[in-house]
Amino acid sequence: MTNNTIEERVELTSFDNTKNLFGDYDEHLIYIQKEFEVDIIVREGELRIIGEEKNAAMATKVIKMLINKLEENQNITSHMVDYSISLVRDGEEQRTGELNDTIYTTARGKIIRCKTLGQKRYINSINNNEVIFTIGPAGTGKTYLAMVMAIKAFKNREINRIILTRPAVEAGEKLGFLPGDLQDKVDPYLRPLYDALYDIMGVENFQKNVERGYIEVAPLAYMRGRTLDDSFIILDEAQNTTSEQMKMFLTRLGFGSKVIITGDVTQIDLPKGKFSGLKEVEMILKGIPGIDFVYLDERDVVRHKLVQYIIKAYDKYEEKRSNDEASPEE
Repeated sequence: MTNNTIEERVELTSFDNTKNLFGDYDEHLIYIQKEFEVDIIVREGELRIIGEEKNAAMATKVIKMLINKLEENQNITSHMVDYSISLVRDGEEQRTGELNDTIYTTARGKIIRCKTLGQKRYINSINNNEVIFTIGPAGTGKTYLAMVMAIKAFKNREINRIILTRPAVEAGEKLGFLPGDLQDKVDPYLRPLYDALYDIMGVENFQKNVERGYIEVAPLAYMRGRTLDDSFIILDEAQNTTSEQMKMFLTRLGFGSKVIITGDVTQIDLPKGKFSGLKEVEMILKGIPGIDFVYLDERDVVRHKLVQYIIKAYDKYEEKRSNDEASPEE
């Protein structure tokens, strides 16, 4: 070892935990080695992390964070490894304990926790406000976590019903060419909501509550003229609402209700000339007590890590295009 090279040691516990920590074909260890340019050697019941002092120290922190997750009976995923690395790089590794709390346990026994600090801010906002706007890219858990909190509130009898809605905006396809009646035509737009509800509640439980009128999944147009008391209301894909639709929806709020509006302002499918109600509402309602705006970014993406890279690449491209359009011609 050179003068700048150190060796850190981390004691290992059971073989099962070690297998989960390492990942399939040691993929987690290989990824940590590559990110910090260190060597990780398994020897005599411990990990030896060898590398430049700063890098070895950071790699050791990541490994210890992951071992703590194992001790909390959490499964180590590639996203967890990647996010732990980002927390250590940002000096926020001490905040990882904030992600250990269980939000909800699904019908199949799946434990739902926040996977990022952004998601934790989101859950805190839902607990402390009546109207929550959550804006961020695909894969950040905006809709899923909103529905988890809705079902939790329903189970705890804090509200009497759950209402989920989306604008039926055509993203390159025409409703008229879809088969069936109006409900059949809008169902494809609502399918992601059904899928999440099946996962959280179980199909049979969901269907029973729909039949009893406790859960309603409907296109946004069905909200007009209603006042929604004692309800947990979620408006998904809100970037595709017009100004008029957003105002109509927000004025449905009744006593004892909570509203969550989710959207991604980089994926607007409205016709040209139509301004997004979600983008407009940011300028109108910020600063009003009881209304909060939560922003998630690519670090909060909990899908395949390539999704993060895709979002970053598109953001970079859009920024360059905006700058090119703003630059005067020579």
